[in-house]
Amino acid sequence: MTDRYADTILVGGHVRTVSGRAEGLAVRAGVIETVGGGAEVLERRGPDTRVIDLAGDTVLPGLHDLHVHPIYAGVRERRCKVPQGSSLDRTLSIVAEHVARAAPGAWVLGGQWDASALGISPDRSMLDVIAPDHPVVLEDTSGHSSWVNSAALRAAGIGPGTPDPPGGIFERDVAGCPSGIQRETAAELLAASAPKPADEEVEAALEWALGEMLSYGITSFTEAAVGFTAGPHSELRAYTRLAARGAVRQRVRLSLVWSPYDPGCDDLIAMRNLYASARIAPDCVKIFLDGVPTDNHTAAMIEPYADTVEGRDDEVGRHGMLAVARAVLNQAVTRFDRMGITVKFHAAGDAAVRAALDAIEAARAANGPGPCMHNVGHCTFVTQSDIGRAARIGATFEVSPYLWRPSPICADIAAAVGPAAIRRVWPVREMLQGGALVVAGSDWCVVPSVNPWAAIETLVTRREPGGGPDSFGPDQAIPLEHAFDLFTVNSARQEGMAHRVGRIEPGMLADVIVVDQNPFDVPITQVHATQVRMTFVEGEMVFHSEGQRGPK
Repeated sequence: MTDRYADTILVGGHVRTVSGRAEGLAVRAGVIETVGGGAEVLERRGPDTRVIDLAGDTVLPGLHDLHVHPIYAGVRERRCKVPQGSSLDRTLSIVAEHVARAAPGAWVLGGQWDASALGISPDRSMLDVIAPDHPVVLEDTSGHSSWVNSAALRAAGIGPGTPDPPGGIFERDVAGCPSGIQRETAAELLAASAPKPADEEVEAALEWALGEMLSYGITSFTEAAVGFTAGPHSELRAYTRLAARGAVRQRVRLSLVWSPYDPGCDDLIAMRNLYASARIAPDCVKIFLDGVPTDNHTAAMIEPYADTVEGRDDEVGRHGMLAVARAVLNQAVTRFDRMGITVKFHAAGDAAVRAALDAIEAARAANGPGPCMHNVGHCTFVTQSDIGRAARIGATFEVSPYLWRPSPICADIAAAVGPAAIRRVWPVREMLQGGALVVAGSDWCVVPSVNPWAAIETLVTRREPGGGPDSFGPDQAIPLEHAFDLFTVNSARQEGMAHRVGRIEPGMLADVIVVDQNPFDVPITQVHATQVRMTFVEGEMVFHSEGQRGPK
């Protein structure tokens, strides 16, 4: 009987195991059967076994990204793309090129812009000069603000008498007219008037993004906000259609957005299992608690912001906004916890993180200990007193190591909160020392690349990949081994799959990757340059750097 033989053997390289290193591994029926020396694994070879010579390359567990927007990333590739950090002149030049190519009256959509890089607070008049008749909508790097022209405001029906929506702000000029800058739900309200991508475009965007993640060794991810780009129903259709034809190779957790202002979201969450499949688990709910701690001051902060926003000397301008009332939040999280649904919070400011932890604690008090590892996402700022609570109440901290390397958004954050707060920005070291489960998420395409190797390096260096003179929160640096754990064993535990993936040992699923260098054997400033040669999911090659994606 040939089923006693391995289907695939990887041999002749370096395999990172829990206890050290091995020379190869053998896979049968999608499961790692043998890990050991070359001769030992080759004993599992049969007449139909595929033997892959590693030629000295390294085998690692597949990586996990627990906060990503793949459809958003794929759609943005086809839009007016402004490189992060672009100056005002460069931004306007790029937009003008797209306007010139657009059909008469067509919308021009894209991004990204950063206030610090522009060097000025933008307004609608700057875009009106180059686009008097085409509605233009440009998202900022965070995705929480937009910059539009007068044509877009007219098309959306937004004028001097338009009130700020709950959880949002229309910035205004001295005459009280909308300036063209929208924050949070005000940006969403305006964007709702723009055309949505067709189903075919959404599917193509998702398929491209899935392949991009496989090329970096990402074998599992969490879609952080279904509906972020094209609406929840269109995006769920894209996932289910791709899954039905075998194009979803990774393990995917879908986060369905819940808001107290959207009565339809509960119906979608109730019908979540219609979209489940072997690789897709729609068992997570996303709740946005605040915005971002940049020039827009929408992240909820305990201490006041260090700078000011012109015309906004109010509570929101000083401390940001908490998007969901605490009593409403506690009730919702308790309900979802009772349903067995994991909650992922957007919580950038320390006041929002505190509200999330309070809600998790309320759920534990009402329901008792449970399997749901509720996930406080971003955690740009967390008070020291709150860090110790996470382990006790079974909460997870999700950090964004792709964001903190010196970049335009970091400059915006530093200007908003001041240097004292920056010393503890993304306090990963303190989180780990406090015994909390810590995982990582890219927030791609808020960041320009989904490359996890740059994130692993910058967790250790807190500097630009490759090194550099500037750093961001260097006191919170952690060892490489801990950084790697965030993307493997920690993430597997958060996803409820620690018994199946996250490490290489007999009995685990063969979600593994082959890379061109052992990141533990090279200088830390070279880790970001790690290249993935092959990606396997349950022993099936789904990416090869020379032959592109493997056969289905």
